[in-house]
Amino acid sequence: MEHLYDKLKEYSISGHYGFHMPGHKRNTVLLGTGLPYDLDITEIHGFDDLHHARGIIRDGQERAARLCHADESHYLVNGSTVGILSAILGTTQPGDRVIVARNCHKSVYNAIFLNDLKPVYLYPDMVPGTNICGPVLAARAGWLIRKYPDVKAVIITSPTYDGIVSDVASIAEEAHKNGIPLILDEAHGAHFGFHSYFPKNGNQLGADLVIHSLHKTLPSLTQTALLHINGELVDRDNVRRYLHMFQSSSPSYVLMASIDQCIRMICEKREELFGRYVSLLEDTREKLGTMKRLALFETADYDRGKILIRTADAGLKSGKEIIKYTGKQLSEQLRDEYAIELEMALRNYAVAMTSVCDTDRGMDRLVCALHEIDGKLAKYTSKDANPANSIKNETFSVENTYELSMREIKKFINTRINVPYAEAEGFIATEFAYVYPPGIPLAVPGERISHRTAEVLQNYADFGFDIEGTRLKGKIEVLKNG
Repeated sequence: MEHLYDKLKEYSISGHYGFHMPGHKRNTVLLGTGLPYDLDITEIHGFDDLHHARGIIRDGQERAARLCHADESHYLVNGSTVGILSAILGTTQPGDRVIVARNCHKSVYNAIFLNDLKPVYLYPDMVPGTNICGPVLAARAGWLIRKYPDVKAVIITSPTYDGIVSDVASIAEEAHKNGIPLILDEAHGAHFGFHSYFPKNGNQLGADLVIHSLHKTLPSLTQTALLHINGELVDRDNVRRYLHMFQSSSPSYVLMASIDQCIRMICEKREELFGRYVSLLEDTREKLGTMKRLALFETADYDRGKILIRTADAGLKSGKEIIKYTGKQLSEQLRDEYAIELEMALRNYAVAMTSVCDTDRGMDRLVCALHEIDGKLAKYTSKDANPANSIKNETFSVENTYELSMREIKKFINTRINVPYAEAEGFIATEFAYVYPPGIPLAVPGERISHRTAEVLQNYADFGFDIEGTRLKGKIEVLKNG
């Protein structure tokens, strides 16, 4: 059985001289860095072609499909984004209607714009007592499917950036009753299905198109992912056609070798890797469970590979006042004082991502740092709040209404203005506004901005979060007469 990394390594010492791309010519002496120039080649004889895979790349993709319980799998070297774009455009025609969970990543909305689709929003409820989006409900998805019989696909994200898991099997069943595919952005769940500690993955649960970001939670290089295709509802040729359009025509063999090595490692060492990983997670969670001001977020439908630390009840003493301690402050303190970098931080929580590659020492550092910080915090309650320091309605489940397509927005190119976030209520947005990470839009071009959204945007800005997607700091572009 051939593996791409082995073949690249063998070729690097074979003595072959290349009069072909790439321009660095594998000259590691001249370049003098530790970058893998010696492994970086193009589509030369014997190394297959991602866009017409018939050899070693085809075999690697078939291995990935078997491991991930998919009918077929495709290497992605442009990240999960290219998989999401290909999945959505490959299953719809311009102007089609689709059901979209409103807490989907911005790449989903880019696909909507590219095909001028009409989204029907599926809103998740909030987890009680938190500002975290809960799971997408199958009953709600089914109701929308029946209400809009012309819908061509259902698109959801599970797990979310926060680790919330939806009932994918039931949502797939609702979609299939009506002969439409379920597109599952499972980018954060590439590790699902390899141990009973974690949920099954979307391929096992009936999703028709599943996107996995290998680099997020598995040992693979940044920008590597997989697109899985299942069942008979999807026009596979059309999805593949879009993959060829969106993927680079010169895919990186280093990235593809990384995908192959990731799959190879799990195939060969799955029980060992995940057994140790689960044990480490359980030990870490037990130790963090004794914190007094900070708290672990845990729920029944949750990816336990994500360590989500809530700061909702944590405060800092400032004279006689107790000031709210935020997830952003926690993240900054861990970075500045303990050299620990978290994945994401918002108002009331921060997220530490883990994987099979985490070490005992690394986890111990996190535990010790969090306990030390926790010991210095005070209890914060709403009665302690100074109105100037408060934030309301922090949620990604915004209540905007989608009114104009991208094509229609383009007609109003000369009637756009920029308004402060706090004054944006009632206007139709012509640009994105989101906090990254997680990259879930608070406002999408074509949406009429609600009071809640305007308030949330302003509150994020007031608390020092960078609002991305907007051209001008502190303002959002809207239609003048929208």
